[in-house]
Amino acid sequence: MTDPAPDPTPNSVFVPGAASPADDLTQAWWDAATERRLTVETCAACGNRQHPPRGVCTACSSTEHLGQADVAGTGTIDSFTVVHRAPRADVEVPYVLARVRLGEGPVLLTRLVGGLEWRIGQPVTVAWADLPDGRALPYFTRIPDSQT
Repeated sequence: MTDPAPDPTPNSVFVPGAASPADDLTQAWWDAATERRLTVETCAACGNRQHPPRGVCTACSSTEHLGQADVAGTGTIDSFTVVHRAPRADVEVPYVLARVRLGEGPVLLTRLVGGLEWRIGQPVTVAWADLPDGRALPYFTRIPDSQT
């Protein structure tokens, strides 16, 4: 099976605007993202993995055993929607917003890039968009059928 041709819709390229600044809870995540490493917060006390960083383990309530751990950057689509009304004038529509469940368990709210046709359970992989301030922001793209 051949991979589908790239979709020329506005959703075929993702150019993010400004993102929230890093703070004490998110600095380690942003540091990894700047290096294009996808991480999730992991509790050394119980092994729970969660995203976004919270500063407290949602499984055991530990606040002292949390750190960032690299993940593979692959997952499946849990849910998605195509957004047709821009939240701001500088946001190009349509675009796809999705919940992606990583192979390691946590769910990320993210953009899907590469057309508007997606399906629940579809495998995806992380890609990176440069932010104006030098950081990088993850989004997800299709894994070609030949690689699944």
